[in-house]
Amino acid sequence: MIWQHQTTKIYSLPLEISHGPIYSMRKPWFWLSLFILSFSFQIYPSSATLAFISTNQTLSGDQVLLSKDGIFELGFFKPGNSSNYYICMWYKKVSQRTIVWVANRDNPVSDKNTAKLTILEGNLVLLDESQSQVWSTNLSSPTSGSVVATLLDNGNLILNDSDASDYLWQSFDHPTDTFLPGSKLKLDKKTKQPQYLTSWKNSEDPGTGLYSLELDPEGSTEFLILRNKSVKYWTSGTWNGQIFSLVPEMRLNYIFNFSFVSNENESYFTYSLYNTSITSRLIMDVSGQIKQQTWLESTQQWNLFWSQPRQQCDVDDFCGAFGSCSENSLPYCSCLTGFVPKSQSEWNLHDYSGGCQRSTRLQCESFNPSNGDYNFRKISNMALPKYAETVRTRNFEDCESICLNNCSCSAYAYNSNRCSIWNGDLLNLKQLSSDDSSGETLYLKLAASDLPNAGKGKSKRRLSLILGIPIASVVVILTCATVYAYIRKRKIAQRQEREMIQRYRGRFYDSEREVKDLIDEGHLEEKDNEGIEVPYFDFDSIIVATDNFSLANKLGRGGYGPVYKGKLQDGQVIAVKRLSSASKQGFREFKNEVILIAKLQHRNLVRLRGYCIKGEEKILLYEYMPNRSLDSFIFVREQGVLLDWQMRFDIIRGIARGMLYLHQDSRLRVIHRDLKTSNILLDKKMQPKISDFGLAKIFGGKETEGNSEMLAGTYGYMAPESATKGLFSAKSDVFSFGVVLLEIISGKKNMGFYESEQISSLMGYAWRLWTEERLLDLMDSSLCESCNMNQFTRSVHIGLLCVQDDPNDRPSMSNVVTMLGIETLPDPKQPTFYERRVPTNHASSSKLATTLQLDSIYESYQDGR
Repeated sequence: MIWQHQTTKIYSLPLEISHGPIYSMRKPWFWLSLFILSFSFQIYPSSATLAFISTNQTLSGDQVLLSKDGIFELGFFKPGNSSNYYICMWYKKVSQRTIVWVANRDNPVSDKNTAKLTILEGNLVLLDESQSQVWSTNLSSPTSGSVVATLLDNGNLILNDSDASDYLWQSFDHPTDTFLPGSKLKLDKKTKQPQYLTSWKNSEDPGTGLYSLELDPEGSTEFLILRNKSVKYWTSGTWNGQIFSLVPEMRLNYIFNFSFVSNENESYFTYSLYNTSITSRLIMDVSGQIKQQTWLESTQQWNLFWSQPRQQCDVDDFCGAFGSCSENSLPYCSCLTGFVPKSQSEWNLHDYSGGCQRSTRLQCESFNPSNGDYNFRKISNMALPKYAETVRTRNFEDCESICLNNCSCSAYAYNSNRCSIWNGDLLNLKQLSSDDSSGETLYLKLAASDLPNAGKGKSKRRLSLILGIPIASVVVILTCATVYAYIRKRKIAQRQEREMIQRYRGRFYDSEREVKDLIDEGHLEEKDNEGIEVPYFDFDSIIVATDNFSLANKLGRGGYGPVYKGKLQDGQVIAVKRLSSASKQGFREFKNEVILIAKLQHRNLVRLRGYCIKGEEKILLYEYMPNRSLDSFIFVREQGVLLDWQMRFDIIRGIARGMLYLHQDSRLRVIHRDLKTSNILLDKKMQPKISDFGLAKIFGGKETEGNSEMLAGTYGYMAPESATKGLFSAKSDVFSFGVVLLEIISGKKNMGFYESEQISSLMGYAWRLWTEERLLDLMDSSLCESCNMNQFTRSVHIGLLCVQDDPNDRPSMSNVVTMLGIETLPDPKQPTFYERRVPTNHASSSKLATTLQLDSIYESYQDGR
């Protein structure tokens, strides 16, 4: 929600009456109009900007209190569609109205024009339309001096007087949901009373919400998030002198300066920004997560820096009673079958705490289990609700019977001879993903009318009996006919296959030389299918499969052209890459892909389903990858959290096995030459598939390296010898693999990384951490809880071995696959960190030209240093 606010200045205009008292007496309506105008100004004050609030200077209506340099404003504010007004503070220069503090969060007023914020008996107070006090600073010993309220540029509203140097009161001691730089979150050690950062109730109600952040009142150095200030569901870990141990994102301290102070009176945490031009805040969000956000002027949006807990469903009872939370759907919450939201309006505001209620109540007073009024619905792959009661039973049937005969029992689960039942509300339900092996089965009690296929009754069984015999007869006849047709069709296909083999015997190309010759031929048409082991598709069939390349089927756009989702007549889902006429991928590269991928079969290589050529149209048909490319996960924070350490390590090993197959184990020895994260596709099980073989080269038996007059590859992934001399070999691919490995484990792009003027690449940063023995600082923050530290440090070690300057120092892919499973490795040598720079003379000593891809390849290159 974006709210706009404008302020204007009031100017005093002198009124000159030139005709004297006689004119005035003759025009009595003039004085009446002037009186009414004056009275209206008193009732509805004009919009104005105030520098302070005092006994004689109050704030009302559209007036705002502005900080000295115009960083923050304070005034009346009405959130969303609410009819209530609050005294709020917000950023003046942030286009999206963002509230950082609320005075009367639990006591709104209904009319901003008659309510006023003023100084009364030494306190800052808010009076409503009847001049009753609804909020106050509540100073017990008012001062006798001249008290004024002022808004500072750090977002602190202060109350002071002329007789005291210290603040009488400050809003920093009374935060609402936002922790601003320069403020403190404290614990009074004498009273054990913490300061709370407390969420709003929902997006339109700033009242005290369910979730709060506080310093541990027991005196440890950790922060806690609680629900209802009673149920702890997250901890920051203890302060280790630099960060909180379970918040690894704090390692990025080139932006923030963190401090934790503890003395005999209090403990507090505070932070500041090294660059004060950055606008950043930490909030206790209505989602139950704390979020560090930074304002991006370029996008006019708040950018999420990090959040804790990382998983939304780790927030205690986020979806309320009988609500199920799933990380794999939006919104996260849904009601169980047979239940509806208690308050749909609250759910529309993303407040799910009210939970769900039954569509049909269970009538316990007339309960008779033998009538079949109730039954159970099986819900698979659940994280079971809390507060289970364990009951001793002999088997599954006994467990079900106990719940069925107890009207207050809502659900049961039976696993490993353990019967668990739940009475009353089901809380903290989580629907796990299909590949999560930790899920259990929950049996939910429902009224018979809420069960699937309810209401069919005996009439349905009677109808089934009447129709069953003739239908069964028809099924038997059709089955026999189908089997006969299948056998006959198979015999015909086998005969045709034998004839085709005889006709084309010896005409498939399996050796490196024969495949090279085939690729070097200057044409490729439908009739030229010799040596091509994938089918040719006519253009009309592709038009049908993609619904004429409709925007609804467009998956994205790569360097070579758009990619569409398609569905063939046999139901097979495919990805269709339509090469743009403006693409830098030429006919040779297109033919390269058609021939090579068809001959390379490995579980970690993408499969080509077919191709098409018609006029200027060049089209490739691939197996469809529902999870798209690796870069869309590891470089996007919201997606990156879906890849835990084990998944990333499995992806690394899968890529390594695929590259080993290309270099050594396939019937052709292939150098990929363009390995990068965007060319790694992920199938539905998140298994990696190497794609894009347009730049690949085939090596003969004794060849070890090649030379190209056209520079090919992607900047940031190219080995130094490829970027400077046009040389390529299997070790060039190893270098690219090393870069990909470092990107996977860090979540950072090699060429998009900047640490300092001396270190402007991920490789350089990794090397510095290696020399300083701080490898864990390279870890993607989302991996901290799931990471295997030995595997992580080993992966960084292997990555640095792969990006060494001298190709002879780099391991082979065979060695890489082995090293991923062993502990003892040789020490790497320092890699070169060359920067992206545009040469002033493109016709330098090298004749290399560029044919680099659009998204991350540049039409220039720099000699390695």
